[in-house]
Amino acid sequence: MINVHASLLPKYRGAAPIHRAVMTGDSETGVTIMRVVSALDAGPMIAKAARPIDRNEGSDALERDLAVLGADLLMSVLDEVAAGRAEGVAQTDAEATYAPRLTKEEGRLDFSRSALEVHNRIRGLRPWPMAYTFLAGARLVFHEARSSEREAAGRAPGTCVAVDGAGITIACGDGRAIEVLQVQPDGRRMMTSRDFLAGHVLLIGQRFG
Repeated sequence: MINVHASLLPKYRGAAPIHRAVMTGDSETGVTIMRVVSALDAGPMIAKAARPIDRNEGSDALERDLAVLGADLLMSVLDEVAAGRAEGVAQTDAEATYAPRLTKEEGRLDFSRSALEVHNRIRGLRPWPMAYTFLAGARLVFHEARSSEREAAGRAPGTCVAVDGAGITIACGDGRAIEVLQVQPDGRRMMTSRDFLAGHVLLIGQRFG
């Protein structure tokens, strides 16, 4: 048996390789055609194809592209595999990393982390389980964000330091900030931060967390 795995093995063996690569902030990922063995994603590698990861790209978009990339790569090697001409290259187990299954609990944001880490978690947890936080006791899902150039040094992590027509700027633990562009309050549809702010005009100074 052969398998299409959504990482450049031996990195990210396991159930969530795409999400883990984005959450870690990797600049590149890809797909690997490998032979199936009893050990988890550890079989000989037949072919690989790489793809860059944009710093604002989410796991959902990356997953769609890797599905196409993997299908194309699989078609290119099937004849070789069927004819017995496909030679596998053994993985170096010492270089292996793992991508365990995602949990809902991982979605809760910790603003004491750096702005880059928070940003990577938001984009890495799309489309499931999604990153979320709380505001005044109400759960709020963050769909899209980006790193902000706004200074947030000296502000408590999770504090809203600015709002404007595009987003909500929140301080993080490294003195930098993220700008949230799309949100979803519990029980409501996804909306732009601009629409959310229409009902939260006094947001500056409030704490998310």
